[in-house]
Amino acid sequence: MAKIAPHYDIANIDLAPAGKTRIEWAAREMPVLRLIEERFAQERPLDGVRLVACCHITTETANLARTLKAGGADAVLIASNPLSTQDEVAAALVAEYGIPVYARKGEDVATYNRHVRIALDHRPQIIIDDGGDVVATLVKERQDQISDIYGTTEETTTGLQRLRAMKNSGKITFPVIAVNDAQTKHLFDNRYGTGQSTLDGVVRATNYLIAGKVVVVVGYGWCGKGVAMRARGMGANVIVTEVNPIKAIEAVMDGFRVMQIDKAAEEGDIFITVTGNRHVVDVQHFLKMKDGAIVCNSGHFDLELNLKGLSEISSSRRPLRPFVEEYRLKSGKSIIVLGEGRLVNLAAAEGHPASVMDMSFANQALSTEYLVKNRGKLEPGIHKLPQEVDLEIASLKLQAMGIKIDTLTPEMLEYINSWEHGT
Repeated sequence: MAKIAPHYDIANIDLAPAGKTRIEWAAREMPVLRLIEERFAQERPLDGVRLVACCHITTETANLARTLKAGGADAVLIASNPLSTQDEVAAALVAEYGIPVYARKGEDVATYNRHVRIALDHRPQIIIDDGGDVVATLVKERQDQISDIYGTTEETTTGLQRLRAMKNSGKITFPVIAVNDAQTKHLFDNRYGTGQSTLDGVVRATNYLIAGKVVVVVGYGWCGKGVAMRARGMGANVIVTEVNPIKAIEAVMDGFRVMQIDKAAEEGDIFITVTGNRHVVDVQHFLKMKDGAIVCNSGHFDLELNLKGLSEISSSRRPLRPFVEEYRLKSGKSIIVLGEGRLVNLAAAEGHPASVMDMSFANQALSTEYLVKNRGKLEPGIHKLPQEVDLEIASLKLQAMGIKIDTLTPEMLEYINSWEHGT
């Protein structure tokens, strides 16, 4: 057993053996990250770098943490969501791998915020963020530490929205790598990972049959596309609501019904929000829903459902199953909320499968290396990871899957790089 991390705040360190087994199980499906870990162990590109990772503390994140430590990083981990921590994984990171973790499943908001500040006490030079909370706290409360920062990375669409707003306000004075914008992240993690894990969370929480249900997907970004695709694959009648006309047309041409949320509220059996915005399902929608309608969220924050407003129009609320709560409206109708309105795929299930997080966390590992190698060379602002890194990750994934693809011949290369050939 590795030396236990000297400082930590977790639920139960005795869970470590079970967590280690689960981490090793996930590693089987993360061959790209394993290859990076092997190289990092030899080259030590992060040697001595103080790093904070604010992520969902899952088996997949544990394998990222192992990779960062192999590269020499002095890392501290905190949860990016109060309900997403897997306590046995947190225990294993502390006891088996000697990595300080501050995360407990079900921690309250005060504890979550305290952990963010503890992480910043580490005086990080690199921040891996998932939703933007650590960077936002740094900018609001720790201006004196900004000079320490080599750069930060952001995993989510929601976090990048916040960072772009901060940039427009002149608050971003350091480089940010938009990991979510990498093709090997959002095309796979957001679509296939969110799609499968969200439906997994709904089914685990309710044990409902999806076939025959009317599932309303609120938002048709990459996450919404994945959720709608998987719901249809399980036999649901899928309705999509959107505010973007291009995405709405895309949903129509993908074969889904598209309508306004006011109308969809009357038809839906299960509502899943994936917008990254606030109160997209609001009081007036709850009032129109069927008795027993299920609502849940798979966007990053718990603001997509107006649960405060739902409480105000309810006469009572009670738990029915783990992560299932019934709000009884004053009219007598009930609305069922899953996972307290937080990420249902992590609150009620295990989050994304390891295979898809393999590429997402390969992006994170290589982004940290890129920030260290280019310290002082990158302009403040939001940057994409270079395309060659994206292509390298995709190539490694194909290699691990035993799949070979074609390469361009010299004749093809000459043709696509010339302008003289035509009809």
